[in-house]
Amino acid sequence: MSWRRWAPWALLAVVVAGALAVGASDGGAEARGVDDRVRALAGEVACPTCRGQSVLESDAPTATAIKAEIRRRVEAGESDDDIRAYLVTRFGPGVLLTPESGGLTGLVWVLPVVGLVLGLAGLAWAFQRWRPEEAPPVDAVDRALVERARHRGGEQRSSGGTGP
Repeated sequence: MSWRRWAPWALLAVVVAGALAVGASDGGAEARGVDDRVRALAGEVACPTCRGQSVLESDAPTATAIKAEIRRRVEAGESDDDIRAYLVTRFGPGVLLTPESGGLTGLVWVLPVVGLVLGLAGLAWAFQRWRPEEAPPVDAVDRALVERARHRGGEQRSSGGTGP
């Protein structure tokens, strides 16, 4: 197979890999302000007393205390990962609304994407194999044979004969 047939697929793979890398990146947490970081972290933490609400959305006393603790730690210069780790040790892993991206949890998020890519590649391979082969080019000898057969067919119809 020529490289032209696989070039679009290779380009698609590069674009998907780039999109996954950008989506998995932190997004420059250090460049954000204190308020932005507090809001972002509070939006990732589940309120321990409220059902289905983040600390950012909740007005419960526990949520207010967690927001204040997040702000204190951000102002103290702790990284987002350190703050998340502290909250997990204090409230358990269920406190995070978004699961960790590493280890076994990372596999849970990555394996469906890998399965989809492999499935699409398998379909492309199957469709490639199912495509009919192209007919060989017609040369002058083949054209002459076709013309002779057409000419004979015309003679048989005009004479009404059934033989060759």
